[in-house]
Amino acid sequence: MKTLNFLCFSFLFVSSYGDDLIRAYVVPHSHMDVGWVYTVQESMHAYAANVYTTVVEELIAEPRRRFIAVEQEFFRLWWDTVATNKQKKQVQYLVKEKRLEFIIGGQVMHDEAVTELNDQILQLTEGHGFLYETFGVRPQFSWHVDPFGASATTPTVFALAGFNAHIISRIDYDLKEDMQKNKMLQFVWRGSPSLSEQQEIFTYVLDQYSYCTPSYLPFSDRSGFYWNGIAVFPDPPKDGCYPNMSLPVSSETVKHYAETMVANIKQRASWFKSSHVLWPWGCDKQFFNASVQFENMDPLIDYINKFSDFFGVTVQYATLSDYFQALYHQNLHWDVRNDQDFLPYSSDPFQAWTGFYTSRSVLKGIARRASSLLHAGESLFTWFVIKYPSGAPYRAWGLQQLRQLRWALSEVQHHDGITGTESPKVSDMYISHLQEGIYAVKKLMAMLFLHMNDYRKNLQQVSSESNVRHMVVYNPLAWNITTFINITWPDSSILIYDDDGNLVPVQVQKESNSSSSYIAYVLVSLKGLSYATYTIKSGNTTVHNTSTYIGNVVGFERQMLKKVKNRGKKLLPVMNSCYTLMFDQDTNLLHSIMDRQANRTMKVSQQFLEYHVNGDVKQGPISDNYLFTTNGSAGPVSESVGMEIVAGKLITEVRQYFYSDQKAKDYQYVLYTRIYNVPEGYDAELLCHRIEQEYVVGPLDLNRESVVRTSTDLATNKTIFTDNNGYQLQKRIYKTFVNNTVARNYYPMVRMAYIEDEQSRLVLLADRSHGVSSQDNGQVEVMLHRRLWNNQEWDLGYNLTLNDTSVVTPVLWLMLGSKSVLKALYQKYGLALEHRPVVMIGSLTGNKMKSQQNYIADDGVTLPTNLHLQTLSIPGWNYNSNHSQHLEDIQKGKVHQADPDFHRVLLRITHLYEAGEDPVLSQAVRVNLKSLLLRFGTLTAVEERSITGIWDSNSLIRWTWRTNQAKHKESRQHAEMEDFIVTIKPKEIRTFFAYFDMQ
Repeated sequence: MKTLNFLCFSFLFVSSYGDDLIRAYVVPHSHMDVGWVYTVQESMHAYAANVYTTVVEELIAEPRRRFIAVEQEFFRLWWDTVATNKQKKQVQYLVKEKRLEFIIGGQVMHDEAVTELNDQILQLTEGHGFLYETFGVRPQFSWHVDPFGASATTPTVFALAGFNAHIISRIDYDLKEDMQKNKMLQFVWRGSPSLSEQQEIFTYVLDQYSYCTPSYLPFSDRSGFYWNGIAVFPDPPKDGCYPNMSLPVSSETVKHYAETMVANIKQRASWFKSSHVLWPWGCDKQFFNASVQFENMDPLIDYINKFSDFFGVTVQYATLSDYFQALYHQNLHWDVRNDQDFLPYSSDPFQAWTGFYTSRSVLKGIARRASSLLHAGESLFTWFVIKYPSGAPYRAWGLQQLRQLRWALSEVQHHDGITGTESPKVSDMYISHLQEGIYAVKKLMAMLFLHMNDYRKNLQQVSSESNVRHMVVYNPLAWNITTFINITWPDSSILIYDDDGNLVPVQVQKESNSSSSYIAYVLVSLKGLSYATYTIKSGNTTVHNTSTYIGNVVGFERQMLKKVKNRGKKLLPVMNSCYTLMFDQDTNLLHSIMDRQANRTMKVSQQFLEYHVNGDVKQGPISDNYLFTTNGSAGPVSESVGMEIVAGKLITEVRQYFYSDQKAKDYQYVLYTRIYNVPEGYDAELLCHRIEQEYVVGPLDLNRESVVRTSTDLATNKTIFTDNNGYQLQKRIYKTFVNNTVARNYYPMVRMAYIEDEQSRLVLLADRSHGVSSQDNGQVEVMLHRRLWNNQEWDLGYNLTLNDTSVVTPVLWLMLGSKSVLKALYQKYGLALEHRPVVMIGSLTGNKMKSQQNYIADDGVTLPTNLHLQTLSIPGWNYNSNHSQHLEDIQKGKVHQADPDFHRVLLRITHLYEAGEDPVLSQAVRVNLKSLLLRFGTLTAVEERSITGIWDSNSLIRWTWRTNQAKHKESRQHAEMEDFIVTIKPKEIRTFFAYFDMQ
């Protein structure tokens, strides 16, 4: 392999040697993106399968060699479809010898900015379950070296998973430079303010070279340390010669290589407190020919070690375990970092990586809906397996349907997946896999509902009328809820009955974009983890019917915005029990909102704006999939606004149409605003306080970034609060920079954001992730959509210009009111938006389900408001909870012959509030698990586990790193469980294996 080209990385040569001996730990790795530019199938064919095939061969050949494997999706595909029995035995041996080490262990290296907490845990659990079942290993270190910024949620999740150290890399360029200079790249991170010391983790920030080996060679015009070259797509070269293969190590070159490597090691040592230096050896798509890699590095390491006294350096192959154990045993003291995250991330003054918070909004929306559906399908399937053990024929098939969506949803959490930073064909791959998984879980849920019909004791013959349909509505939350679901219907003649034959409140109105169909909003009340069945009939809605209401459409003249000087003179009220929204009839825009409970009116206005961005690199910085770089402030896009109001007994909907000018026939944007009125006798808690807004945006003009800006008279000083992954909140104080101030004040909003003053708070809840910012006092703007093109060679070469011509329809819920009232509601509302009821409509033949709305649980499964049932599933992994016994079973080959385990239920309960956030809701809560899950069956045993389930919490003892701060005397370790009663403290995520009597 002699093909030679040049690959350049910046490198500073250091020629002088110090007296202290430095020990360098060379960690071989391959950064294997599960997506990004190439599909998973293309990557497997071009290089990924060869990585594991050749690495295993080379580790077996030489005992001192090491390798770390990170993304599990590629390894599992290799294991299942490529590896021979001989190779599998070799892997088992290498893992046992700790020469092949699995790092992170999740399906992917997940993004940290736009992923939701439960999805992070899912992909980690899927990978850990496979590794533990197959090898009996439990990953203890992270390698989060490529996500674009670092969330404070991630260190908490990894600590809960049993990790002893956490590695990150991409943080602000200026911050990293300062931390390098002051030897502060290593610290103990207490990511959660409530959990603090309990779940702290030692964190290592990679230096300026990040996870790639510096390849500049001062003695050659060829790249260095990449002896196998660069992977070739779509097919590996038949002659084995790849581009950019480094100059081989020989008797003529070894001294020069050694000087170059030692200089880099010493430079890195100067940035850290310890004399132990972590030296990552690898980069993107490396080690597809591990033979040539190790054959060159072996003699180089030998040469440096032979002259270690001269060089002042020793070098060895290492895993992360080798490195961190050495560092830990040095007993150094480390600084403590609090719960502040490393977001946003900028790689230089004009490269703020804040555009991806919104990129590919369609993909982000599908992924969130898939997550919600999986959450519902998991709990319904769990209940079915426990309740009907005789339904065995469905169990294996049902688990496979769930696993299909688990895989797809885990896959898209990749840091070049849900971020929207991938090429179009990879985005299509993610969407295809998600849609196939969604279909599989919907099919499963439909089959379960039909199967459960056979067990009904009370059956009634279905009507033979052709105009009858049946609807099942399932509540996946462990709270009782009253909410509206909507269905499409061909006409306004609709009657909906519950199982007792009572008419259900429903409002029917014409769809705004269709003259031939209607939307029916149906009021449903559901207990926790329960379903209800309904009968839908077409019929005369005026005869003996007081429950079906017609929404009447009232149109208003289109108004020019520039002509209006004295706004606010003609105000039109739209109200429910909580709010009065005032619309200005001279502009057709929102003017103000009155909080009726607090009797306070706040000025609130909204407008669509667009940032114009540059697409020519010769003219200046550009925006792309990753980056947001604006030419200036966002400008208005509409000169006139049309309005319709749909007035009804249950719902009032305001439809605003935004046009480029008064003569334009086609609108650019649509904003639907809905408020709900709840009839007497129904619980209005989840309906009254929400102002639901749905946006229709796109296709945009090229090089436009669309935002909706909400301006208020709240005194906020440009400060905004945004969430980390739906788990905790960060206070974002507006910062002024020399360059790119607008973009560097954008932050990810995964589930929520808010602004507030001393009295009131405006909360935004989202159905997908967005970029969000407060560019002025009392203001919050949400980026909705992006369409970009540029002529940067790198973007064009990889097709990463984001020419997204889609129409997007994101949903936001707005909540406005006193801080005390909204503190008690915002968490529950956020989860209610994320986990809306699952609705299934179809025709049933034969016997119809006689509805007991709470058949799953007579009293439902109901948790207190400050607790969330985060997971209730049957993972199916087959391993013994006793670690020693499981290792023995692996040794005997029992695990590989076993069927999925349907008796072990994975249960997670999360406390939603921070310590001290609310005087009532921040209190610890005692939960009797046996009583909570009584209607599922008789709970016989419960084991507390690590967050991914692979550790018994009683045997999990993580390393305690010394810090420069005194430890608090009071420990916040979990209280022991007694008689199935657990006490859950603020922000704890408690994980259990639950076992039921399935006789």
